[in-house]
Amino acid sequence: MDAMNMQETSRMILGLRAAGWSEKEINDFLLYIESGEEQYKPKVKEQGK
Repeated sequence: MDAMNMQETSRMILGLRAAGWSEKEINDFLLYIESGEEQYKPKVKEQGK
């Protein structure tokens, strides 16, 4: 599998921002992708909150 280049990474971050993710959620997600550590794994958001 090839690594993402900077342009792809930028588009992913911009897409997550557009989807309403906070900067902390984005950073934690990127840490989870790179490290695989469960503490950074995204949590399911509850509807209506």
